[in-house]
Amino acid sequence: MADLKTFIGFPVQNLSSDSSNVGQIYYNTSSGSFKAVTAGLASGSWSSGGALNTGRDNMSGFGASNSAALVAGGGPGSKADTELYNGSSWTEVNNLNTAGTYRQNQFGIYTSGIVAGAPGAVESWDGTNWTEIAELNTDRGTGAGAGSTNTSGIVFGGNSGAQTETWNGSAWTEVNDLNTGRDLWGQGGGTTSTAALAVGGTPNTAITESWNGTSWSEVNDLNTGRQQGATSTNGSPQSFLMFAGSPNRSLTELWDGSSWTEVGDMGTGRQSLAGAGSTTSALGFGGSAPSGPGAVTTTEEWVASEFEVKTLTTS
Repeated sequence: MADLKTFIGFPVQNLSSDSSNVGQIYYNTSSGSFKAVTAGLASGSWSSGGALNTGRDNMSGFGASNSAALVAGGGPGSKADTELYNGSSWTEVNNLNTAGTYRQNQFGIYTSGIVAGAPGAVESWDGTNWTEIAELNTDRGTGAGAGSTNTSGIVFGGNSGAQTETWNGSAWTEVNDLNTGRDLWGQGGGTTSTAALAVGGTPNTAITESWNGTSWSEVNDLNTGRQQGATSTNGSPQSFLMFAGSPNRSLTELWDGSSWTEVGDMGTGRQSLAGAGSTTSALGFGGSAPSGPGAVTTTEEWVASEFEVKTLTTS
């Protein structure tokens, strides 16, 4: 925005990246109109990122932003390869101890996380190495997880089940089940074990459930039901991004705590991919399309502002 003068008496700097100005009003001398900075994400967009070294689908993936993410395992076949993303390229690092696909009960950031599920092994990542730890009470893949470290988190769903388990750094504990058991394919998340979202799932359902630390509650459905997509979150069920999915979708939807809104589509429609990051800085990587050519190395980065600038009108 050009020629911004003041924000209720103080100079404006870097408005496009400063959400502290939410609630303020200013006069734009270029357009000759008053503007207001309002809470809520502006519609973002996807752009191409660095390609994976190894094309894969149905893998584990997590991270806090589109410049710090991890991918591990996956198919076709059964892979152990692990890669880290730095915002421009992927680097191969130490492999999983147990190769596997459909290990989508995962959570964490690129220096500290957990992957769990088929073929039974649960592994903890410390930023350098994987270590095998206590197994789930109920072995399953194709679920989802929430948490930001390898010492606290939650996994849920998978293998058409409703089971939910929390992790305290040493043991898994069964807690209240999902209302609807299903394969989630990684479509769910959050950054704590007390606030998570389970989104969509098999067979191409639109069901959304919210976890409050004790129980699951059904909330408003996705606009388009899907499975084998990916998600990212700002750390609470109040801000959530859902993208891609079967069959060969590019659709992206944004959750604001009460409803889903369709926003900018991905450049490449696909399914069985993984996601990382937040609703302002997300990453979608790998996956496959039903028409071929099999597992891909494609990476896309999502960027959105944390607020919207709106023109004020009179009536």
